[in-house]
Amino acid sequence: MPAAVGGSYGGRLSVRLTVLSRSLSVPSTSRLVAAARARGHAVRVLDPVQVEMHLDGTRGQLLYRRRKLKLPEVVLPRIAQSITPYGLAVVNQFGMLGVPVMNTAGAIAHARNKMRCLQLLSAHGIAVPATVMARTAGDLKAMVRLVGGVPVLVKLLGGGDERGVMVCETLNSLEAALEAILGLGHNLLVQEYVRKAGRDIRVLVVGGQALAAVRRRPRMNRLANTLNRGARFERITLTEAQRRAAAEAARLIGLEVAAVDMLDVRGLPKVFEVHSSPGLAEMEKALGEDLATPIVARAEQIARERPPALDPSPLPVVSGPVGSAPRSLKRERVS
Repeated sequence: MPAAVGGSYGGRLSVRLTVLSRSLSVPSTSRLVAAARARGHAVRVLDPVQVEMHLDGTRGQLLYRRRKLKLPEVVLPRIAQSITPYGLAVVNQFGMLGVPVMNTAGAIAHARNKMRCLQLLSAHGIAVPATVMARTAGDLKAMVRLVGGVPVLVKLLGGGDERGVMVCETLNSLEAALEAILGLGHNLLVQEYVRKAGRDIRVLVVGGQALAAVRRRPRMNRLANTLNRGARFERITLTEAQRRAAAEAARLIGLEVAAVDMLDVRGLPKVFEVHSSPGLAEMEKALGEDLATPIVARAEQIARERPPALDPSPLPVVSGPVGSAPRSLKRERVS
């Protein structure tokens, strides 16, 4: 454990933590910052699109708004879907400079490529729902038959990212959605869904441990950015099988922090999605628990397990208020 990791606070050594997020106003980002400050850490929010990367054939460097960026001791990425390619390049640059990153660029990329994520999980023995991927929605009914009939989960994919999702519980609702889906021109993923309400489960995994879980009841037959929008959540107690499946899914994808979505199909957990930037607000409200602090505590561990990277660049160091972020930014969705 390096002695240079910050000062002391309540018996703990403080760390310099950077959260990569479009804005401090994003609810999950705000919660993480508050939890880190409560534990005495120096935390800063950086908008990834304002981070500049410089490569010169040697070590490279990072700048923020054209000024040299002092490297933190650990980075927590919360990369919005809309900036995935650039955001992952920034995350990767931090890693190249020796800064511990809680979710690496490679792991985030695995999670956001929905079909490849399912392929990886299935290849390693994790049960997944019946799934069909197609380039167009020309024969959507045939795809639905292949996964066992309605209800189904329909996902629109573009550039490796999810662009929209809806649960269709009847063929009529599927027909109504067909015209909109055809007009959007994205790749299509159709998955088996649960006939009985309350079998859609989200598990928060931190540091390889299934930390908390909720049952999710999404709104049916409406296309949205995420199943969480308009959904109802309630606390559940995980079975041992669900706990193992969630932890193993996060491990296989390589995520320190993840939300693992699964179906409870007659007692068998089937993982249908893994998220690298899970929203905390809905789960915290349903559980009445603080979920940000365990994430920060894991960041502390990661920072102390590795020595801080040297920072030899002579450029001026960026300064400013802790947690500063542009006020004009709109709130970006993270899954």
